[in-house]
Amino acid sequence: MPRFRDLHISTKFNIIMSLLLIVLFLAAAFMTYRRQQALILKVAVDNARSFARQIIETRDYMSSVVRGEPEKNYALVPQVVATRVAKRITSGSKYYVRQVSLRYRNPENRPDDYETAQLRIFASKDGGETYRVIKVRGQEAFRYMLPMVAEKSCLECHGDYDSAPPFVRALFPRGHFSFNYKLGEVIGAVSVTIPMADLYREIGTNLELELLYRAVIFFIIILIMGTLIRRTVINPVTLVSATITRVTRTGRFDERIPQKSNDELGQLVGTFNAMMEELEHKTLQQQESEERYRGMIEMAHSAIVTFLEDGKIVIANQEAERLFGLSRQDLLGEIIYGFLMDGSDVEKGIRKFLQEGHGGGVGETTFHHFQDRRGGTTSVEIALSASRAAQKTMFTAILREVSRS
Repeated sequence: MPRFRDLHISTKFNIIMSLLLIVLFLAAAFMTYRRQQALILKVAVDNARSFARQIIETRDYMSSVVRGEPEKNYALVPQVVATRVAKRITSGSKYYVRQVSLRYRNPENRPDDYETAQLRIFASKDGGETYRVIKVRGQEAFRYMLPMVAEKSCLECHGDYDSAPPFVRALFPRGHFSFNYKLGEVIGAVSVTIPMADLYREIGTNLELELLYRAVIFFIIILIMGTLIRRTVINPVTLVSATITRVTRTGRFDERIPQKSNDELGQLVGTFNAMMEELEHKTLQQQESEERYRGMIEMAHSAIVTFLEDGKIVIANQEAERLFGLSRQDLLGEIIYGFLMDGSDVEKGIRKFLQEGHGGGVGETTFHHFQDRRGGTTSVEIALSASRAAQKTMFTAILREVSRS
């Protein structure tokens, strides 16, 4: 499997944009969920507070207006009225509302562990509403409680036993803990419960819709960004890369890329075109120089060959064909050291020149015994020079016959 850095730039771009989309989507999902959760909890608190206040207001109102009616109709007892109103206003909703008290008269108003703890907190200090999410029988639930304090009208039934209505004394004997409340004392609380599963289900519905909208928006944004980046960055870079590869393969320097902008990529394209123009110009100059060089050595009356440091002949004139006894086609690629009786000494001199930059017979005229391919031998005078071309050292030898045998 190729490493990431070895992938094509378009593949890298697709991977990066895909990862960016995933990260943005997950971040949006998390933030949306937290926001929806906070919103749902706020709505739950507001609704629970509204229900609790309605029940307390109902109880307080009934306590202030009823007089002897409850003796004939128990359904008009303020606490009973408030309980039934709570059931009415929460009917069909997810909310479960009831009145609770540590000193209850109705067994249905007996508090659970959480409510007991909160009622004790309300009784020990002045406090307002409280709410939190707790676990009830392994399930999370939203709990809200709003304390109720004893009003003057409440003490008619919950104050001194002797001043309580006869029907109350008949139902609850002297010493019952529901008597002897004091004005302003916490008499109980309205408790609201809602399973978190219902709230999470509502969050999930809202979350799915919002995430769908966000996903579409992110996809459109990234699609537009991807298209723009491809057109303005990736495509020009890919074009430059492909053109350089083609130039390297073909050796043609007449390639040009249209410059469509003046930004960094446009400057890169312009620099590339200028480089191609310079290389084309230098190539033409080199070709012209080589043609002049070849024309010049063809006019020479002495054999001239150009060879590399390993002795391989790369250029030869007509006189060299005659001297070496080979056609020019056969002569190219031959090792010049093999034609000299002391060729090994000449080769050592070349190596010395390459190491030290001088000496080795380069720049000097020396005499050698030469043997051509026909078996003939002759004494030659060799004038050796060196030059640099294409990062390589090349040597030119002018061979002039002194005597032939």
